[in-house]
Amino acid sequence: MSDLVLGLMLYGVSLLTMAGIYSVLAIGLNIQWGYTGLFNAGIAGFFAVGAYVSAILTSSPSTSFIGGLDWPFPAGLLAAMVVAGAIGYLVGRLCIRLRADYLAIATIGVAEILRLILKNEIWATNGPRGISNIPRPFEDLSQPWSQLAFLGVVAFVVLIAYLLAERAGKSPWGRVMRSIRDNEAAAAAIGKDVVGFRLQGFVIGAALMGLGGALTAHFFKFIGPEATEPLLTTFLVWVMLIIGGSGNNRGAMLGALVVWTLWSATELLTSQLPPDWAVRATFLRIFLIGLGLQIVLQRYSKGLLPERPPNSRTDDMVPSVDPAQEKAPPAE
Repeated sequence: MSDLVLGLMLYGVSLLTMAGIYSVLAIGLNIQWGYTGLFNAGIAGFFAVGAYVSAILTSSPSTSFIGGLDWPFPAGLLAAMVVAGAIGYLVGRLCIRLRADYLAIATIGVAEILRLILKNEIWATNGPRGISNIPRPFEDLSQPWSQLAFLGVVAFVVLIAYLLAERAGKSPWGRVMRSIRDNEAAAAAIGKDVVGFRLQGFVIGAALMGLGGALTAHFFKFIGPEATEPLLTTFLVWVMLIIGGSGNNRGAMLGALVVWTLWSATELLTSQLPPDWAVRATFLRIFLIGLGLQIVLQRYSKGLLPERPPNSRTDDMVPSVDPAQEKAPPAE
């Protein structure tokens, strides 16, 4: 196998792996926003918690940070979900009654508090230096089999998250969630525990965000403060869900693939710019992502795969005809 073919294969595998990890994050956000209408702008905080928890528990003993318990990989993922979900529960108890922009402001603040704690508590997380040599499953295999094996692990996790989210969305629990999202007062009037259901959705979404963070840490074998920046772990996830289609888990996964491919392609593009433009590369990539978002929303206002109402018929896919364009009935 030539170096060029191997390089292209590894690039494609890496792209699909990151798209899969972002799919987990997007499904978690879809449960919060698409199902329940909770505006969580603090994804970065739960992502960081999951990444650091799994890294600390599964890595080898070190004098630079606490932990180093050599836990197996699945146990690290489970612990990341549990801790992120527990923090999501505490945050939800304090903020879940807030509405829309107030909840967004509160979650941004909580996320930044979590990120700053993880960044500055050097005794626990090694501070700005981060945690390296995080174990990754199948890393002892030769290339490209090591990367392909981890891609298989990520694909399996995405499949499980998707199936569980779909099952939950089509269950009575999911229907209650959507009723609360669409008309909270009506749901409360028929005896539904609005606060309790909203809290459940927030906790489940936070746990999946922690799972996405843990997978990222193991994929890169390193986690540091720069890997938890809101640009990469909040802004991009929201764009993925909006482009893919809020309320539709398949749309969330499609949005993750499309946006991450665009983000990765723009990195290749900006790497060819003159050195004077290097410092502007990030802003150019954000501009291109925003431009892509505008183009998609101009054509698909509800995303590429919009939410389908339960028991919707196939003929609902046919666009409605503008009454002004219909022919006038014949005169009697």
